[in-house]
Amino acid sequence: MNLDIIERAEKIVPPVSEKLSFQKYKRMLFMICFFSSLFGGTVSTLMAVYLPVAVKDLLSNTDATQYDNISAYISSVFIFGWMAGGILWGILCDAIGRKQSFIYATLCYGLFTLATAVAPAWLMVVICRFMSGFGIGGVLVITTMLISEGYQEKRRAVLLGILSISIPVGIFSAGLINYFIPDWRYGFIIGAIPVVLSGLAIPFFTESIAWQNAKQKGLRLRNNLGQIFNKENGKHLLMGSLVFGTALIGLWATFSWLPSWIQSLIHGPGGQKERGIGMMMMGGGGLLGGFISGWIVNAIGVKKTLLMCFGVSFVLSFILFRLTTSLTLAVYLQIGLITVFFGMSQGALSVYIPDLFPVSLRATATGVCFNLGRFVTGVAVFFIGSLVEFLGGYGNAIFWFSFVFLIGFIITLFSKPAVYSQHSK
Repeated sequence: MNLDIIERAEKIVPPVSEKLSFQKYKRMLFMICFFSSLFGGTVSTLMAVYLPVAVKDLLSNTDATQYDNISAYISSVFIFGWMAGGILWGILCDAIGRKQSFIYATLCYGLFTLATAVAPAWLMVVICRFMSGFGIGGVLVITTMLISEGYQEKRRAVLLGILSISIPVGIFSAGLINYFIPDWRYGFIIGAIPVVLSGLAIPFFTESIAWQNAKQKGLRLRNNLGQIFNKENGKHLLMGSLVFGTALIGLWATFSWLPSWIQSLIHGPGGQKERGIGMMMMGGGGLLGGFISGWIVNAIGVKKTLLMCFGVSFVLSFILFRLTTSLTLAVYLQIGLITVFFGMSQGALSVYIPDLFPVSLRATATGVCFNLGRFVTGVAVFFIGSLVEFLGGYGNAIFWFSFVFLIGFIITLFSKPAVYSQHSK
């Protein structure tokens, strides 16, 4: 029997008399997942916007050289916590269930965000930021699982696309908090909101039926860790990590260095407004792409959506970063357009990667795919800064790194449809 039929049969089908309450539950499930992910985005960026003020407050008697070192520790440790959390919470999500994992991961990043607000020394802030990242990395995997297993095919693709924009909305929110709350310690009280969200999940959430059925069949953590590297799953694990990694490398190489590229086109003083407009176009394009991604996936399938995103992103990278010599309105429009496809790819990948794996090890494998890609991305973004002069400027450097889109295109083109969803066809 087709495994897709089996998995869909395991989803909840409520009686007609319970339809209204069932729909209310679905809305609550999505809203709590969305806002947990949104505030994860806020917390992930909050220290960056407060960093100069926070480090000076924590190290009032330390020389200026130490400021840079401590700032680097605080910033980098969060990324490592995010990667560790994404992988380990994925394993726990398969072992103890989606509901409990969501509650604990959301509570984790909320409590350690609150602890950051009262941290007496920089070392305590470093520990809190690692643990905040650890919780957020888990939330991003777990919320994807909850939506993937909680909705039918077409509805699921749309909601996963909308879920993908929660992080950039949260990042924007961090800027608002910084604008209205000058004291960094008061800003970190925002951690109270995810604590409340974790509490709301206790009475409102029910465990994934698909996960419960997998558990009843005797599938356990030790089986997952053995099966994830078998011939079939190991191939999908490699493919998922490569596809997700190529999308992230191209995205973050552009996001990280586009303001510097814009500045290089000005050929003179100024540039603050131009950089700001460029970043707003990037943010707006990414939000639009993520929002519409579910409808695009439903219309043409997830594989064709990814092929379109990789192919168009490469072509637009060539036009934007190789052929542009001056800053015009057309450049801003091209920035917005290319980031529409960046955002669309993130929504499509949220559908594509979980469908590569059976329910019993889906969260574990998705966590690995998401976070191996993040590790490679961090290394790649570091090297693009080192290669700017060698490659002849920011535009050339970004363009050469955009060749990863071709790698992603080729891998996706020759990949076989996942047997766990009709969307891969």
